[in-house]
Amino acid sequence: MRLNKLLPAALLPLCALAALAQAPAAATPAKHGMTVDDMQKIQRVGAPALSPDGAWIAYTVSHVDVGDDKSINNLWMVSWDGTQHVQLTYGKDGAGSPQWSPDGKFLAFTSGREGDAKGSQVWVLDRRGGEAHQITDVKMDLSGYKWSPDSKTLLLTLTEKDEPDAGPGAKPKAPKPIVMTRFHFKEDVEGYLTDKQPHLYLFDIATKKLSKLTDAPASGAKAYEEESGTFSPDGTKVAFVSNQTQPDPDRFANPDIFVVDAKPGSHPKQLTTFTGRDSGPLVWTPDSKSIVFHEGVSPHYSIYDLSQLAMVPAAGGPVQLLAPKYDHWTGGGVMSPKGDAVLAAVQEDRQVFVASFPLDGSGPGAGKVQRITEGSGEANGLNAEGGHVALTWTSDTAAGEIYALEDGKLRPLTHHNDALLATLNLATVTDFSAKTKDGNEVHGLFTLPLGYVAGTKVPMILRIHGGPTSQDGHGFNSDTQLFAAHGYAVLNVNYRGSTGRGEAYSFAINNDWGNKEVTDLLAMTDAAVATGKIDANLLGVGGWSYGGILTDYTIASTTRFKAASSGAGMGNLLGFYGIDEYILQYENEIGPPWKALDQYVKMSYPFLHADRIKTPTLFMGGDKDFNVPVQGGEQMYQALKSVGTTAELIVYPGQFHGFTRPSYIRDRYDHWFEWYDLYVRGIQPKPKPDPKATPKNDGEPEAKPATDDTKPATKPDDQ
Repeated sequence: MRLNKLLPAALLPLCALAALAQAPAAATPAKHGMTVDDMQKIQRVGAPALSPDGAWIAYTVSHVDVGDDKSINNLWMVSWDGTQHVQLTYGKDGAGSPQWSPDGKFLAFTSGREGDAKGSQVWVLDRRGGEAHQITDVKMDLSGYKWSPDSKTLLLTLTEKDEPDAGPGAKPKAPKPIVMTRFHFKEDVEGYLTDKQPHLYLFDIATKKLSKLTDAPASGAKAYEEESGTFSPDGTKVAFVSNQTQPDPDRFANPDIFVVDAKPGSHPKQLTTFTGRDSGPLVWTPDSKSIVFHEGVSPHYSIYDLSQLAMVPAAGGPVQLLAPKYDHWTGGGVMSPKGDAVLAAVQEDRQVFVASFPLDGSGPGAGKVQRITEGSGEANGLNAEGGHVALTWTSDTAAGEIYALEDGKLRPLTHHNDALLATLNLATVTDFSAKTKDGNEVHGLFTLPLGYVAGTKVPMILRIHGGPTSQDGHGFNSDTQLFAAHGYAVLNVNYRGSTGRGEAYSFAINNDWGNKEVTDLLAMTDAAVATGKIDANLLGVGGWSYGGILTDYTIASTTRFKAASSGAGMGNLLGFYGIDEYILQYENEIGPPWKALDQYVKMSYPFLHADRIKTPTLFMGGDKDFNVPVQGGEQMYQALKSVGTTAELIVYPGQFHGFTRPSYIRDRYDHWFEWYDLYVRGIQPKPKPDPKATPKNDGEPEAKPATDDTKPATKPDDQ
């Protein structure tokens, strides 16, 4: 791993300061619509971390390495005034989770060297200069860390490994059988779950001593997790989140907030008792007397829960909702520079803005919540230190970058994607709405294809978001831009079940999947056709995850779509109990099949009535997906093959619910374009070259292909 030295600006010579500034953009080439090559060049910028003095912001930049077919994260740093930009880490090892030591001397991050069986460890860069060095050497899996206020200790979140790492040169052994006894026994990416749970440990940086923070569970208690740990500002306490509901935490979605002395083997005190989700990230008040967290609104389990900011005294006492009437999903918070409010990202009807939630102790209502950022876009990754606030911001026409938030105004600090975006013609995304037959007002987004000619009718793809508790908003969407550049209008619908419209709007589909959502999707489709710009005979539909599930429901409800693509979808709810990770949702929302058989049958209509489906459908999934396992697509594919409806199935090896291999992400788009082009527009796919064919050479020099100035001249280096 090669790293630049990290020096205070005052120690850098003027020539070095000049070199740190990002190079001016080259002459702008002719603009073109976005291609998959362009998509893989987009650099994903995030995780801003302000230094204690507020002078610098460390952050991550992820790019695609086409040769190694993977994404690589590296660390960068930008000065608060935006004039100096430094890349801190290089190479293919990757680095993430930047955090400054509270004394400002070090920048820590996590990294796992290639070939290192120990996995991710904590590394530090000395701000005075020098190479990064590894400071932890733990034999467990590291999933998180925090600095103590005195910069002498790390709070590590560690999980014991089911099998210890083999030593250097050890002969490979056959994996041991996986023995599971837990009620919740599988999770996407993590795989099969044993009794090993994450716990909090104190790591003394000077002595390298590792000590478990809390005492052992009571005799006979089921294993539980400890997560989201964070030190109090005075360093005496640690707050964390844990579900310790007995007799079996796995059966109850009931995590609570705990506090414990910041000493090894201390006994934690439970602070919250809400019979639902209390969760992090946790934010201490500056006086170390209270903890701000997120409290749900529904007892027991609900995927449609609305996250509300709440505060509880660290010594114990009643919980205070910061905005009890504020009916909007609220993200992770940070303490405001003055320490009198919490700043958080708020999701509201196609936007994500920053709002301030006062901590005045009088039970403030919704009227006192103040929206800070204006404009159309999406904010996330809030961070505040040294009197400054930074975040990532994205809009319809701008990929995510780091911004400073000053006096309610956003000031761009990084420009990693500016040069690429300057070469692109981007389609215009507009708000769109419709009224359903049952009286619901549906909101969404509508995008016409690039080069749309007024008075013409064009093909359209209904692209359905996953979740369902998510929303399509005015953030940069490569998916929409790619389809628009390929000649399709795109319709995004925030159907009932989506976030951004309040808790009741999300909860409307509880135990009633594939009903109201399809009503909303078809009403929006009708409204798009009614604009006179969409050809009703050239419609496609598709989505991933719950978007794939809704695709299955939609094509089982109507034959108006000429082609469909169902990614990581499912049409047989009855056949999914026990094979995905959502056991608590089944148990609490629907009930087990033997108690609610009629409801399972009702919501399995795409599979049980597959003979209704006439739409040619492309099914996709990753073979390692435990979120919505590929069996859902396999069952639907087999059903359509049985009834004689055109179908194709593509399984991607080694991929979880979210794909990570860039070549597979590219392949998905290639197949989507081919499928929709063939069955929506009647365009035959181009013949693929035969790799076994020998090119004929009769002595004449080979002609060079004509150049196309609209295509990128270099290979893609990001997704």
